[in-house]
Amino acid sequence: MHMDRLAAYIAGGTPPGATHAHPGCRDRRAPERSVPVELDGRLYFATESLVWTGGRGYYDPTAPGRLRGRAHLVTTGQLSDIAAQEMARAPGADLDLTTVLRDGRQALGPGRYETLVCPGTIDSIPVVTFTAPWTLRDVELRTPAAAYLRHLAAGLLDSGPWTREDTAEYLSTCPGAAGTWTPDRIHALLATP
Repeated sequence: MHMDRLAAYIAGGTPPGATHAHPGCRDRRAPERSVPVELDGRLYFATESLVWTGGRGYYDPTAPGRLRGRAHLVTTGQLSDIAAQEMARAPGADLDLTTVLRDGRQALGPGRYETLVCPGTIDSIPVVTFTAPWTLRDVELRTPAAAYLRHLAAGLLDSGPWTREDTAEYLSTCPGAAGTWTPDRIHALLATP
């Protein structure tokens, strides 16, 4: 969701707050446009992030609720290269999106971000993202770290329609954060530099 992080995936480099440098995409142009989205399903936190510590964010399109995010208009090649970098693979080959566009889901491997999901369209353009092969019901939840929540919140706030209060309330209800991160704690986190 955060443009600085996406820029590192596209142009190459180390995003703010991270330690890993990304090689970038073959096509290094910025997205033609970016829009806020709300999708059916839930954001939840599970597994342990080696970069951020604490739980990683995943999308379960089958869980009841709404997920807030940001959609970027990129090429198939860019999506393929971004996904490859997140899957710890070398960018360079276009993904065959036939199955995900037809069925709404396609497993490329067993890893944490190796499942493509197409939850719908925007202006007749397919929305494609990647997540874990499991669902919210299948995994042990893990509380996200403060730095990770701040990063996600910044991406939501940069995307437009949501306020700090909305964002704090939303993130505090996501499984893994709920019960540990209250709206007040998240709001205070957003107010600190």
